[in-house]
Amino acid sequence: MKLITAQHVLLGPAEHALHDGAVLLDGTRIHAVGSRQELDHHLPAEVPREHHPHATLLPGLINMHVHLSFDSGPDPVATLRDQDEDSLLSAMLERAQQTLRAGVTTVRDLGDRDGAALRLRARIADEGLAAPRILAAAAPLTVPHGHCWFLGGVVEHERDIRERVHRTAAQGADLVKVMASGGQLTPDSPPMWQSQFTPHELSLVVEEATRVGLPVAAHAHGSDAIEAAVRAGVTTVEHCTWMGPHGQDRRRHVAERMAEHGIYACAASSRNWRALVDRAGPERARQIHGRLSWMADLGVPLVTGTDAGLPGSVFDDFVGALELYEYLGFTPATILDMATVTSAAALGLGDRIGRIAAGYEADLLVVDGDPRTDGLAVLRHPRRVLTRGNTAVTADGQDG
Repeated sequence: MKLITAQHVLLGPAEHALHDGAVLLDGTRIHAVGSRQELDHHLPAEVPREHHPHATLLPGLINMHVHLSFDSGPDPVATLRDQDEDSLLSAMLERAQQTLRAGVTTVRDLGDRDGAALRLRARIADEGLAAPRILAAAAPLTVPHGHCWFLGGVVEHERDIRERVHRTAAQGADLVKVMASGGQLTPDSPPMWQSQFTPHELSLVVEEATRVGLPVAAHAHGSDAIEAAVRAGVTTVEHCTWMGPHGQDRRRHVAERMAEHGIYACAASSRNWRALVDRAGPERARQIHGRLSWMADLGVPLVTGTDAGLPGSVFDDFVGALELYEYLGFTPATILDMATVTSAAALGLGDRIGRIAAGYEADLLVVDGDPRTDGLAVLRHPRRVLTRGNTAVTADGQDG
C-alpha cells in the first residue's frame, strides 16, 4: 500500500474536493479516500507516505482524440508511408509517453495504419512499459479516395461496411471510427463540409457496430454529416464544426437531439486554436470556436481531444488545447470535468477512471497549486503522474 496526501484532492467532479486530503493506493487501484488526519492515523508506520503540500491531487487527464501513427510534422502522411512496422511502433511509443508526461493517462486513438495502436498496446503490456491507457479504433471507415483512405479502411458497398466493422472488432478495437465527412488532411478527397456516406450507410455502420458491442465515433465537419451521424445513433461526433458549403450552418434541432440522447461532441482542437484567432481575427474566431459554448448551453456533453499527430498538433501540450475553453469563458472546474469525469463516461469507463474514489484505477496527477483558482496553466508541469498506481513521471519530468 501507499498513502498520497495533498492540500487539495479533487474527487471528480472538480467541485467535489477534500482539503488536506489523502488517497490510499493498493496496487493498481484506489483503496480509500479521506482526510489526511483520518487515513494517516490508522495506517501502520511502515506504509510509505508521499505528502504534497501546496499541491493538488486530481484524476489523470483523458485525451479523446489522438493519432499516434502521425508525427505532428508538416506532412505526417508522407512520414507514415515511409515507416516500416518497427520504426512506426517505436515512434508511436515515444508519442504515447510524451502524452503521459503531460499528465494524460488515457488516450483514444481514432485512426491508425490498420491497427498499429492495437499492436502498440500489446507491446506495452508485454514489456511492462510506462504509457497511457490506449483505446483504439484501428483504421477508420472511409470511401474510395476519401479522407484518410491510406490508413486501410476503405469501404465501397454495404457488404464492405459490414465486413470492415467485423474485422475491426476481430482486431480487438474498442470502437469503430467512420469518416462521415471529408477532411483537410487528404488531398483530392471530398471537402470538409461534404458528406462521404449516406444516412443509410451511417445507420448500417452503427447497426453493425452495435451487433459486435462497439460504440461509433463519427468524424463530421459538415452539418449534413453531423445530422446523419446523430440520427444514426453514434456515440461521439468528432470536430462537430457545423460547416455548410458557404460557411457555418448550426442546426439547433440536431444539437438538441445530441443533448437528449447523450451524444458527445469532441472539438478535437489542439493548441493551434490560437492560430485561427491570429489569422481570422477575434470576432471570426469566436464565431467558429463559439459553437462549443453554443452546444454546451443546449446541453450537449463536451469531451476533450486534440487531434494530436496532425501538423502542429503535438502530444505534449494537452493544456494548450484545454485553454481554448478558458478563452471561451468555461470555468476551470468545468474544463477539468470535461477532461476527466465526462470523457471517462463517453468511453464507457465512468466506473473505472475519471474520479478519485475507492475501487477506481489509480490514474492520478499531482500539480503545484490549484487549477481551479490558479488556472489550467498549473497542469502544464506535473509534479507526479501515476498510471495504474505506478509513478510514471516524477517532479523533475523523468520517468519514475
